[in-house]
Amino acid sequence: MKGKNNIKIIQYGILATLVLFFINWSASGCTSSDKGDSGSTGKDDTTISTIPDKAGMTIKGKVTCSGKGIKGVEVSDGIEVTQTDDNGIYYLKSNKKYGYVFISIPSGYEVPISNKNTPIFFKHLTSDSSNVEEKDFTLNKTDNSKHAIIAMTDFHLCNRSGLDDQGQFDKVAADINLTIVSLQDQGYKVYGISMGDESWDLYWYSNNFNITAAMDKMQEINCPLFHCLGNHDNDPYYADDWMSEQTFIKNFPAYYSFNVGDNHYIVLDDVKYINNGASIGTIGDRSFDATIIDEEMSWLKKDLSLITDKNQRIIVAMHVPLYDQPDVSKGQQTNEYRLDDYSDFISAFNGFTDVHLLTGHTHDNYNVDVLGNIQEHNTAGICATWWWTNNLTSNKQHICRDGSPGGYSVYLNDGPNMNWYYKGCNYDKAYQFRAYDLNQVYIEDMGSTPSVYNKYVHGYGTKSTDNKILINVWNYNKNWKVEAIENGKSLAVTRIATYDPLHILCYDMQRYYQGNTPTSDFVTIKTDHMFECTASSATSTVTIKVTDEFGNVYTENMSRPKAFSMNMK
Repeated sequence: MKGKNNIKIIQYGILATLVLFFINWSASGCTSSDKGDSGSTGKDDTTISTIPDKAGMTIKGKVTCSGKGIKGVEVSDGIEVTQTDDNGIYYLKSNKKYGYVFISIPSGYEVPISNKNTPIFFKHLTSDSSNVEEKDFTLNKTDNSKHAIIAMTDFHLCNRSGLDDQGQFDKVAADINLTIVSLQDQGYKVYGISMGDESWDLYWYSNNFNITAAMDKMQEINCPLFHCLGNHDNDPYYADDWMSEQTFIKNFPAYYSFNVGDNHYIVLDDVKYINNGASIGTIGDRSFDATIIDEEMSWLKKDLSLITDKNQRIIVAMHVPLYDQPDVSKGQQTNEYRLDDYSDFISAFNGFTDVHLLTGHTHDNYNVDVLGNIQEHNTAGICATWWWTNNLTSNKQHICRDGSPGGYSVYLNDGPNMNWYYKGCNYDKAYQFRAYDLNQVYIEDMGSTPSVYNKYVHGYGTKSTDNKILINVWNYNKNWKVEAIENGKSLAVTRIATYDPLHILCYDMQRYYQGNTPTSDFVTIKTDHMFECTASSATSTVTIKVTDEFGNVYTENMSRPKAFSMNMK
């Protein structure tokens, strides 16, 4: 009996050894099937440490691919920054304030994916700043010199049954996934970047839907997705920036960098949450400052200091834009800063020649390129007008405050070359403008309060006979060209600032017709990417030709009169 027991013990021991061997072999491999659960759960690495401690260093680890250490990989805890040595080993003297350590993924590599689309370039730490912890990272070799970035912002997922934001997002995600497949078929490696406001702080507790739930919902997007912290992604029960972002950073770093192809990507938190009046159980005013705190700015400069080639393209994603929407009311574009510490931010990029900012927050499209080395692309919202217009128009229009279709931007990179376009959800990518025959644009007062109607109709309550045509080119910048041709003759086209009539009809008026006052943050805004021309006849066909900065031409042969309705394109 005793001998049989010994045999069973030996058998179990062999089996356990084989299981442990398989686990360690899987964890140290360099394949696309690797999983990085420790990145999201904070579990310790299972391998036995062979890295000696070093005096004063509280985090250590190794970055490998196929078991080989990778030299020069940036590693950070959000404050300190270092690089791996010849053997792929790193050390950090960290107080572990943020509770994680992350790598800046080097170009030509990817990291394992957790859940469906979460890249595991970070691992959580204990709260004991004196404890030495080892956190190792595994890379997968890949060629991502040809890659696409899908830039998305302002999801405002909150589980509001009346608006069905969840169901509406399902359709948006399906559109994004079709774009991903199309890009992959063209040979692009595809990655997603969010510019924040994935959740909606006002409904975190009433709808039991916080930033964690929003990130879970966004697993529907079928590519690695990098998250950014927006003002609505903070816990509304805290009147303190650090405490309010804790739920977010339990899921993802607040700021970080990574490399893909020829580009260095930086994701920043430029929201300092104030939230006056908040306490546990009470939502405050949800106010915030648009700023980059000193600690993060210091990290940013350390990150940039590791880039020796100042001509390398830098892509910075952050929620609040550097600039407000441009103003062309005086005949030429003028720009004002929205970021409070814009001077320090701009100076951090001194010497760099090609910096692109991907921003959101405003739910409208605009581009600003006035500094020479920094170009901002502000992208309209995934949720358009906070998911309202689809609801109000029986799914006829998903439209933003500036008249842009709700959507996202796509950045195509092939080696040193980059171009981009804005993609309206459930529209072909060639849909880049909407043209109105203003003779047909008339919004009737079907409510009961003329003063409210007059406040929001912005002149479209009067029938026009002057043969004007209005053209909304939502991704316009100074390198685009807008033309109009009638009977073979070019018409004079003027850039103006005005209100998009379709958005007025689909949001402002629909709320008014229902006896409600339109929400001030959601109403139609005056936008600068509008163009006007005057035809000689009310019934002529006018060819509208829009050429983007990359030479792509988009046209519409407008047969007039052209009807104005919620069904129009």
